[in-house]
Amino acid sequence: MPWMTPLHRDPAFYQLLSDSYTRLLGVPLVPQPMSAADAAEWLYEHAPFAVLAHNTDPDPVFIYGNKAAQRRFEYSWDEITRLPSRLSAEAPNREERQQFLARVERLGYEAGYKGVRVTQSGRRFMIEEATLWQLLDEQGKLHGQAVVIPRTRDL
Repeated sequence: MPWMTPLHRDPAFYQLLSDSYTRLLGVPLVPQPMSAADAAEWLYEHAPFAVLAHNTDPDPVFIYGNKAAQRRFEYSWDEITRLPSRLSAEAPNREERQQFLARVERLGYEAGYKGVRVTQSGRRFMIEEATLWQLLDEQGKLHGQAVVIPRTRDL
């Protein structure tokens, strides 16, 4: 699926995020019904939780990070969408992160995850109650993985 519009403004990408989340978890990604364009804007600009997505490259790169994620990880849109997702964790925590990603690959999603992450400036923080899921379109094609991070705390 080639993305021409920046993904944070693309209703089709929002639909992929939202539809795959709802199919796997049985609950909506946004708290109230709205058009795809309005929901895409709300999720990017106003959501009180972080949302990140990475692609299917052998070394996956973030393709989406809403404003809450950008603030927490200390990256701009242009910076976060060039970042290999493994670099969101410190080297000692990358193996645990990789095992988590592999479980999600097998099961479709996993909820309740917590782990240490690192900001661009090197500050460590804990993500809590995160839900990671497979970005699967209606035909079952995998586009990557996404995560909702409802809570974090400084370490």
